[in-house]
Amino acid sequence: MKFRTLTVLLATLALPALALAQAAKLPTKEAAKPAAASREGPLATVNGVVIPRQRAEFLVRQQTVRGAADTEQLRTQVRDVLINNEIIMQEASRSGIAKRNEVLQQLELARQEIIVNSYLNDHITRNPITDGEIQQEYERAKQQTGTTEYKARHILVKTEEEAKRIIGDIKKGGKFEEQAQKHSLDSTKDKGGDLGWNVPGVYDKTFADTLVKLEKGKMTEAPVRTRFGFHIIQLDEVRPVKIPPLAEVKPRIRQRLAQIKIELLVRELRNKAKVE
Repeated sequence: MKFRTLTVLLATLALPALALAQAAKLPTKEAAKPAAASREGPLATVNGVVIPRQRAEFLVRQQTVRGAADTEQLRTQVRDVLINNEIIMQEASRSGIAKRNEVLQQLELARQEIIVNSYLNDHITRNPITDGEIQQEYERAKQQTGTTEYKARHILVKTEEEAKRIIGDIKKGGKFEEQAQKHSLDSTKDKGGDLGWNVPGVYDKTFADTLVKLEKGKMTEAPVRTRFGFHIIQLDEVRPVKIPPLAEVKPRIRQRLAQIKIELLVRELRNKAKVE
């Protein structure tokens, strides 16, 4: 599991995967090693610069984790990638690009991100999410979700007077959907105020408390005030919630709990730090 702590997308981190896909297209002066190539000593030497074999082993492990087979073809591609990268690196250094401020900043960001992610992953390894924690979170989520979900519409306006006027127009025969399209301030106005299927917990508490008391096909007799404004709510349909089995959602719960652990760790470290 990798915890992204930076929004910067660093091309240097993505290079190995991209380069592997392009390896066959990049020219090299060396012929491919035979199938029984030695796996001892340095991987190669480019203009006197040694490429450590450990670097190739690291890339091979990356690819096998992603599903690739550890074959001589893969190892040849990895070798070609690292040789080509070293050739380009040497040329970039000669041209002065490696000393540019923006390049140095990207390198430092990449260095920080790799170290930070390694530390956070190590923290989760040392403090793993238990099956008991997952079960507890699953039960909590089930309880919070409830047993029923609702398909509703609403019209949101600024004032109580306007909401009352719209309720009167609907009672006189106006269509709820048309009134929503004409007057609602909400982004659902183009869909006639349709909120789709949701459990009450996703809504403002006052809105949710009113919604669950409505009869199917009915709308609120009076405006409902929330922090967003005044609502007219109509309940279209009701159905039981289909809660997925624990086995289906277990990976997502584990990931969420790990993220919470990381957030707690960062908060604790931040509280200890002197930030000026």
